[in-house]
Parts: sequence; C-alpha cells; structure tokens
Amino acid sequence: MYDIKSFYEASSVSDAVDALVREPDAEIISGGTDVLIRVRNGRDTGKALVSIHNLNEWKGVRLTEDGDLWIGAGTAFSHITADPLIQRYVPMLGEAVDQVGGPQIRNVATIGGNICNGATSADSASTMCTLEAEVVLSGPNGQRVVPVCEFYTGPGKTVRERTEVCTHFLIRRENFEGWSGEYIKYGKRRAMEIATLGCAVRVKLSQDKTRFEDVRLAYGVAAPTPVRCRAAEDVLRGCAVADSQAAAAFAKTALTEVNPRSSWRASKEFRLQLVEELAKRALHAAVQKAGGIPYA
Repeated sequence: MYDIKSFYEASSVSDAVDALVREPDAEIISGGTDVLIRVRNGRDTGKALVSIHNLNEWKGVRLTEDGDLWIGAGTAFSHITADPLIQRYVPMLGEAVDQVGGPQIRNVATIGGNICNGATSADSASTMCTLEAEVVLSGPNGQRVVPVCEFYTGPGKTVRERTEVCTHFLIRRENFEGWSGEYIKYGKRRAMEIATLGCAVRVKLSQDKTRFEDVRLAYGVAAPTPVRCRAAEDVLRGCAVADSQAAAAFAKTALTEVNPRSSWRASKEFRLQLVEELAKRALHAAVQKAGGIPYA
C-alpha cells in the first residue's frame, strides 16, 4: 500500500510548478522508481504527488542552434542509451546509464530523477560532472541554471527548491567535441546493483594523440556527494599519454580529494583502493577510445 494524499497529473511544466506552490507538501514524480520506494518505506507518506511523467516538452535529446546538447530531464535511461546523438557525441553517458538497475527500471527511470534524487551513487552523476553539464530548473520565480558540479549539497540533497522542476540539461559543445571518456562502475554483481564506487574519466588529447590537452575525473560514492578531483586533473594535464608515472600520480592525487565512508557494501579502505585503481583503468580506456596509445 502507498500512503498518498493526492495525485495530480500536470499538463505542462508551468502547471506542475503552480501545483507545487498550491500544495505545501507536494512532491514531483515522474518514473517513480525513487519516490514510490520512499513512500512505501514510510519516509514520504501522506504527501501529494504532482506527476510530470507524460509531459513531452521535457523529453528527448537534441542539438541546439549553438551546437550544444540538450537532454530532457524526463528522458528515460533506455532512450538516452539508444539515442543517435548520445551515441555520436557522448556515448560514455549512454554506457553509464545503461548500468542502472535492470531493463524495467531503465525504461521508466529518468535522468532528471537520477540527478535530482541527490544520491552520490547515481550512475549518471559522475559522468555528468565530467561533462560539466548544466542543470536547468523552472520555478515560481522563473528559470535558473546551475552547474551540476555545484548542484549537490549533501547526501540526498541538492540546491533544487521543492517548488522547482528540473526541465533539462545542457552540455556545451566545447565539453564534448574532441573528448572521449570511460565510466567504470564497481559493484558486487554485474547487474541490478547500486555502485560500490563509480569512476568517470574524460580526456582530450593533442592532435598527434601523444599528450593530454585536458582531463577530467569524477567519482560517485567516494564522498557524500559526487565529486570532481581537480587537483588530480592538474597533475595529468600536459603529460604524455604513455607516461605511466604521470598516470600513477594522477590516481594517487585523487586519494587526497575523496572522503568515502564504510558501509555494509564496502569499507572505507576498500573504496580508497578502488579510487586509485579505477582511475588508472578508466584513464587507460579513455585514452584508447580517443585514439591514443596509453601507458603499458
């Protein structure tokens, strides 16, 4: 049984915002793969739900006139993975969200819900951080844009106000053109598993594919929120792709920027081991995808 006060089907994003303003305990729902679990478990019982599940205006993937990638927050994971624009420009994102749950979950769960849920274990989060995606929110005071790296404030918490609706994400063309990347999810099982640790690496190589022009590194479950490791990125920028010592320093430096905890899934010590090892593995794979020859 689900203890729900009321259920309202919004006709537009603005209608959803109005409904959230009218009902002080209302909560947005789309796929419901997170919200309904919280209701069933007694955390959000008795709340009014405002559904935006059937709004086509916040679904799909397209290129803007400026060549940026627009991703609707209501786009289901399976649609993101299969989308031709995702496969062409940011296949890493499609591969990351294809590791969420099982096919049933991926067919209904949305990228907007995955980000706005605020979980550090979200498989889309670390990849979106390395893409420097922008979160676009609509609320009673209009629209605002928040960099995804500034979106999270704590475990399960974000800057999104209760009366705001996440409508879409923007990935600027300079953040995907000429870049390649790899996301590695470590879990106890190969599927239907929440990440013990997630590691995302993106690289931009020199024209001759021998040096790192730029690099980005982000983790999930390595801190209370998804975290970018900017000091580690600085270590590797400008180095030769075949430099094994630089790659090792890159992974070691990441250890100084994370703060994992012990849980029933894994100890802090094991997660720290994963932080270092997955950084090297994801970097190696990202270089190969970019057409470079990585360290042996």
